[in-house]
Amino acid sequence: MDTSRLFSLQGRSALITGGSRGIGRMIAEGFLAQGARVYISARKAEACNQAAQELSAFGPCVSLPADVSTVEGARALVDAYAKHEDTLDILVNNAGAAWGAPYDEFPESGWDKVVDLNLKAPFFLTQALTPMLKKAATDHLAKVIHIASIDGISVNPQETYSYAASKAGLIQLTRRMALRLAQDRIVVSAIAPGAFASDMNRDARDHAEEVKQRIPAGRIGEPEDMAAAAIYLASRAGDYVMGSTLVVDGGVTHAR
Repeated sequence: MDTSRLFSLQGRSALITGGSRGIGRMIAEGFLAQGARVYISARKAEACNQAAQELSAFGPCVSLPADVSTVEGARALVDAYAKHEDTLDILVNNAGAAWGAPYDEFPESGWDKVVDLNLKAPFFLTQALTPMLKKAATDHLAKVIHIASIDGISVNPQETYSYAASKAGLIQLTRRMALRLAQDRIVVSAIAPGAFASDMNRDARDHAEEVKQRIPAGRIGEPEDMAAAAIYLASRAGDYVMGSTLVVDGGVTHAR
């Protein structure tokens, strides 16, 4: 058994949505360190370009700004990526949104925005990229990794109805897609992060000392924690993990 290359991504291409900041950026840096060519996408072009420029210090990183919340936007991203690569080894569906409002006041706009980006986009972007994923799956398996959330597994006190529903749905979608795409040598799995500092999780970012009191591990997640989980699933090491969701939360779902 040769374990020296189990976690290597040398020579592989990866596309990460929402890759300009937060969890997406953590994963991008980890993939680059393991030898992948990384393409990051985000809705805001300036932020995406800046992040790609900074990440290029670790390896080849290209900015592909796009709004994947619509099918048209997803197809535009596929077209932009196809100008650089003929195949795709790893797709990380990370772009996401959240919305909080009291039950009696929760708006349809807050439902549609979150569900479109968190649940619809991963399906249709993967669908559009499946031919390129299949083409990459020659001597190794292609990978699709959905970024879910522990809020799709257990309930927190915040009134984020569409967010919780979308992430629970994404976990089930991961199972369903994994069964279908396995026949094409494409492995689908997911990660459910807990508290990681990001613009979306401002509590972890701005109040880490308070938040960590509720986490059995005694701290919020660090970039290496997220990068390690994604590298595991994206590499040969994670080939036999199909349809499962890896919880990376310091034990907090067991303490709720």
